[in-house]
Amino acid sequence: MSAGTVKLKIDNIEVNVPEGTMILEAARANGVVIPTLCDVEGLTAYGGCRMCMVEIHGSPKLFASCVTPVSTGMEIVTQSDKLKEYRKMALQFILSERSHICSVCVANNSCELQKLANELGVDHVQFEREWTSFPVDSTHDFLVLDRNRCILCTRCVRVCDEIEGVHTLDLKLRGKDEQVIVDLDDQWGESTSCTSCRKCAKVCPVGAIYVEGEALSETKDKNVAKFVLSRRNR
Repeated sequence: MSAGTVKLKIDNIEVNVPEGTMILEAARANGVVIPTLCDVEGLTAYGGCRMCMVEIHGSPKLFASCVTPVSTGMEIVTQSDKLKEYRKMALQFILSERSHICSVCVANNSCELQKLANELGVDHVQFEREWTSFPVDSTHDFLVLDRNRCILCTRCVRVCDEIEGVHTLDLKLRGKDEQVIVDLDDQWGESTSCTSCRKCAKVCPVGAIYVEGEALSETKDKNVAKFVLSRRNR
């Protein structure tokens, strides 16, 4: 093993990765799929959706793999009954906080939240749902912000800041009341910083930001990480 590398096990498979690598990165590099909604390769890790939790041998806790660095001798479990139930519960919390109704959503059949719910077998929510009624901002020439669909993954905020470099989008408030805002909580059509680049619409995993009149299957890149990395390397 070369200097600066770490040896560990992921699902009983021995792997060597560079020191400082996050568990999620190490898993991806070795063909292990860990579900996530907020993480996109090429953007700063956020750790908000809690879907990428893993088990580490010797600890009773679960760890967010996108923000937990590897260490020598670490033994990681990415798939177990405990993790499946945790992820299903976390997904139900996300679904309960906003008005997620697939049949009337612009992202129907092009939605990462919907896809993950299908994969995990989440076909109902056991918690009381918040039927939000936030105003939809369609004041931009073609971009629409529907906060009722938002899962607060901050992909749009991070791509706007880190890739486009304008930081038009940000967050206000906290908890379930947290919302994406434009500039100083202005209408999108009044923004003086937005470059209309569409990157926010391309990385949004749900139907919270979209291009009006355009199918999400056209707006979204099939490989979001590849799209982000290609823009970062310019």
